[in-house]
This record gives sequence, structure tokens and C-alpha cells, in this order.
Amino acid sequence: MEINAQLRADQIQIEDALTAYTKQWPAYGALNEAMSYSLLSGGKRIRPVLVLEVCRLFGGNPERALPLACGLEMVHTYSLIHDDLPCMDDDDFRRGKPTNHKVFGEANAVLAGDALLTAAFSTLAEADLPPDRIQRAVATLARAAGPAGMVGGQVLDLLGEGKDLTEEEILTIETLKTGCMIEAAARLGAIAAGSSQEGEEAAAAYARKLGLAFQIRDDLLDVLGDEAEFGKPIGSDEANQKSTFVARKGIAACEAWVQSLTQEAVDHLAPFSGKEFLCDLAHVLAGRNK
Repeated sequence: MEINAQLRADQIQIEDALTAYTKQWPAYGALNEAMSYSLLSGGKRIRPVLVLEVCRLFGGNPERALPLACGLEMVHTYSLIHDDLPCMDDDDFRRGKPTNHKVFGEANAVLAGDALLTAAFSTLAEADLPPDRIQRAVATLARAAGPAGMVGGQVLDLLGEGKDLTEEEILTIETLKTGCMIEAAARLGAIAAGSSQEGEEAAAAYARKLGLAFQIRDDLLDVLGDEAEFGKPIGSDEANQKSTFVARKGIAACEAWVQSLTQEAVDHLAPFSGKEFLCDLAHVLAGRNK
């Protein structure tokens, strides 16, 4: 499939850039090794791919969007390191490997996450883009990652453990914890390209639907997935007493909802030419098994 070739090309470009950034960081104790261990541990790289491909959609140069894509992935990686800590979800494996704190200890894992978060914003600030676009990109990522976004979602997620949450409460958690960063990826790509406000909002709407479908698929895989393929233990949501849409609505309803959300995502891109990759990507993610 053509999408596989383009996706792989994007992933290689992102991997090479991330590797180059890690070589610039000082090797104080285990810090660089701990940062690199999680940042370069693989993964689908969907968020940075979205940055590059939305930039391409609006006629921008993906090469110039690469620092924004890498900065976003650094923030995402920091969140995974902290999410796996004993004080959070207490997970032993991530992407088929021992979690950061299992390898480097809790203190180094906390510091590696802190360092990735701050390195992300210096990476954005040094992008080869007009100053106004850099300012908007920094503000966009900060909003998505902070108390009104991912961190706020994590707090609500922890507060919800052991409680029978309503569907609206689950939606709020999943929108903040996962959706905000996926929406930010689309906005960063649009900003890098200098797209119109209309274009940015359409890309953001696509990403919001894509993000919710992505999270529901994740929840389904936590019940139905193969642990070897999924890269982390199956059943962790139930073990952590988390309310999910799968628990409330059932597997069949959630499977249908993923397909519906995916179509809604694709529909938001209807006015734009060159949308084929992003549309195909949405359908591929809807059917993923890891």
C-alpha cells in the first residue's frame, strides 16, 4: 500500500531527527541514557507523523515542521515515563520493554521525563520558522500538555480509579489525556505550513475524532489484544479499576463507534486536495491490533 511507504518514510525521518537530538544532550549520570531509552524505543510515531503530514496537506515543507514534530514526541514520551511510575499506573512494560523506572530507577525516570519536557520547548523555539509561528506552536503545545490538557486528564484519570464514571466523565478524561495531544499535532502541522485559520480548525476537528477513535481502540486492545503485539500487559484498565467506554458500552458498540468516529474524521478533510494519506491513516489506525 502507498500509505505504508509514506508512513515508513516519515517514521524514518522522525527517528533520525530524534536520534540527532539525543546526541546533543549532555551525559550527566544516567540522564541521557534514560531519556534516549524511552524516546528511541520505537512506537508508531503517530503524533509526529500527523505534524508532518498536516504540514504537507497545506503546502508546507515537512522538513521545517520536523522540530515541532520531535518536540511533540518528546512531550509524549515524558508523559509515558511518568504515567508508568508506581505512583501513577505502576506499569512494568512499555512497547515490549521494561519501563524506564524499572531500568534506571524512579528518580532517574522522573528526571528523564522532566528533561524531555523542557528539551521539547527548546526544540520548538529553535525551529526554522517565522517567529510568530514559533510562538503559536509553543503556546499550542503548552496548552495541550498542561493543566487544561494532558496533565489535567491524568489527574482526572487518577481520581476516577475505583469509581463508576459516567460516559461524559470518561469522555472528558480521554479527550484531555489523549485527544489534546493528537489535536495539537494537527495544529502544529498547520501552523508550520502557515495555513489559514479555517484550515487549522478543519485539521483540528479531524484530529479530535481521530484521537477519540484511537483511545477507544486502545481500550479495546486492553481487553482483546495480544500482549506480545500490544507491548504491555493486557487488562491493566480493569486491574487499575478504571472506567472505560468498553466497560460501559460493550465491545461491539465500541467497535462500531471507532468506525463511525473514523468516518467523521475523514469527512472533516473533504474540502482539501492531497488528503488521501491522512484519510487512509485514520482507517489504518481504526483497525490496528497494537
